[in-house]
Amino acid sequence: MDRPAAPLPDPFVRRRTLGVLDWPAWRAFLTRWAISVVSLAGGLAALFVFRRGVPHVGWIVGYVVVLWLLFTVLTQMRERLPEGSDGRQRPKAVDGAAGPTRRDQMLDRGRRLVVVAGDYTIQTLYHGLLLFVLPGYLASTTFDGITLPFFLVLAGAALLTTVDPWYRALVHPHPWGSRVFFAFSLFAGLNVALPLVGVPPAAALAGSAGLAGLALAPAFVERTGSWPRALGGAGLSAALALALAWVLMPAIPPAPLALVHPTMARAVAELEPVDPVAAPIPARTLAAWGGLVAYTPVSAPAGLRQPIVHRWRHDGRVVSTVRLSTPILGGRAAGFRTYSRKADFPEDPRGRWSVDVVTASGQLIGRVRFTVVP
Repeated sequence: MDRPAAPLPDPFVRRRTLGVLDWPAWRAFLTRWAISVVSLAGGLAALFVFRRGVPHVGWIVGYVVVLWLLFTVLTQMRERLPEGSDGRQRPKAVDGAAGPTRRDQMLDRGRRLVVVAGDYTIQTLYHGLLLFVLPGYLASTTFDGITLPFFLVLAGAALLTTVDPWYRALVHPHPWGSRVFFAFSLFAGLNVALPLVGVPPAAALAGSAGLAGLALAPAFVERTGSWPRALGGAGLSAALALALAWVLMPAIPPAPLALVHPTMARAVAELEPVDPVAAPIPARTLAAWGGLVAYTPVSAPAGLRQPIVHRWRHDGRVVSTVRLSTPILGGRAAGFRTYSRKADFPEDPRGRWSVDVVTASGQLIGRVRFTVVP
């Protein structure tokens, strides 16, 4: 009878005494956590390297292609593994039939090693892909807006791939959990990659969701044993993913679009703000100026053309909507300069004001805020 594995010793406390010099405990601790620490350090380095600009589409597509190929190969190889390797029972000898030969056992051992190595590689690819696109989503996330939950889920997924024990406990043992994680990672990557080649954010979101659903076809082959049936199941998954993405579109940041130093100002001259507002503005000053301008440069990839809208809010309530006449054009490092002016302030304009910058399809790019005081 197999005995349960003994718990790893605590490197700091052992039998209620300080165990800082307990080297076996430290060795067990490093065996369990060293890979996670190195992975975290590498992820932080990647964030530092890529945080200054939009990701390169070639890197993202490379991650996605390799991920899908590994997912396909490992899904097929798991079908050939016995019980104990991946939760599937190999047929036993009955009625005098011969059991597995030594050659079969060696083949199973080889497949098991390939699958284990592939699983670690996929986890590493998840880690790299999610950290690679995370800065783009960070720049597009409004932290007091509806886009924050998606960013937190994305950051949590990136952290989960960093800490091996967590990933092995929460994702790896559960087949459908692994497939959902796979589809989400592909969606997050493609949703950034497609705008980099000029696809508008709304179309990129729908396309990314559909492709992520279709990418699950190998998993349906494993379940149905037939590619035609698998493609039908993958098509249904793609349709469901597309519908879900469309419903949740306002809550998904339109990465890699982002605001670049937005500000409120008295006016705009030669596409530059005049008398920027850096503090709460008195109501009498607002009346003397005759209105206020929301100056919102938008950074976007070269080749992207995207109409945007300004929604002016007073204490959280939308009071006016301005559809800007000129769509933003990507490629300018300092952002495509856009602005709208509001002159029809109420008699008592005091309170918290904000201007939401959203795409024509309703995705929130960013928000600029100001306060009117007596």
